[in-house]
Amino acid sequence: MKSLLTALQEGRLIELPDNDKKKSLEYLATIIEAIPDIGDVEGITESVLAREQLHNTGIGKGWGCPHARSNVSGELLCSVGWSPAGIDYGSPDGVPVHLIVMYYVPDAQKNAYLKEISSLAKAIQTVPSMQEHASLTDLGEVRHRLLDAISLALESMAPDARARMIQLDVKHAENESADQGPVSSDLATRVFPVQIISSPGVRPIVLAQEAELVPLLESQTDLLTALCNQGRADFKGFQLILRSVTRYQMDRTVHDCLAVKVSARAGGPPP
Repeated sequence: MKSLLTALQEGRLIELPDNDKKKSLEYLATIIEAIPDIGDVEGITESVLAREQLHNTGIGKGWGCPHARSNVSGELLCSVGWSPAGIDYGSPDGVPVHLIVMYYVPDAQKNAYLKEISSLAKAIQTVPSMQEHASLTDLGEVRHRLLDAISLALESMAPDARARMIQLDVKHAENESADQGPVSSDLATRVFPVQIISSPGVRPIVLAQEAELVPLLESQTDLLTALCNQGRADFKGFQLILRSVTRYQMDRTVHDCLAVKVSARAGGPPP
């Protein structure tokens, strides 16, 4: 479960801002698309949603594990979403999903993915602490619970010496992230829904719950040009990704976006 540990270490655990399944999958796909290591890979969101229509990826006990495959070389990566209320995911056991682990699987990493998802599914079924997430109320608490549960799961599946090494890696990852500041306040605000309303002759109006984003985006004179031409744009530590465009009467247009907080890799320099 190295990819899952790395995601927790590098801040790819988020509190999902919506309890709708489709929107939640789109949020997590956006997180993966924003990872610098994968480069300019397109179609992750579409791949995840298409696979989900063919086969429900709920694996029971409140977990969902969707994935997107790619013919581009790279590493096995994942993003993790937590829903405090639970998502009606359509899982075989009917239990609402509180944790979604979304994998990005390059062709060369198929075997690594199969090993990881097999280990994760076994841990979810056999380690009680991997099932105790419905009552959690804080993202930092979720992260610590996952780190402890994964450590216990790995210890039970590997030889003693190897398990101790993995456990040390988990604690090291936890300490590195703690050195960067409080977990709950930082990680809970990495993805933000944003709407931009435009009309001819009027400066675009930005609607966002994150106070920092509104003046930042409204001050950009070429905001909509960059978004419409490229589908995304970077602004002072945020990556803005265009999801859809809806046109209304009187030439008014609503651009539905996601803003992703661009953060440094663990141990790296700030952006």
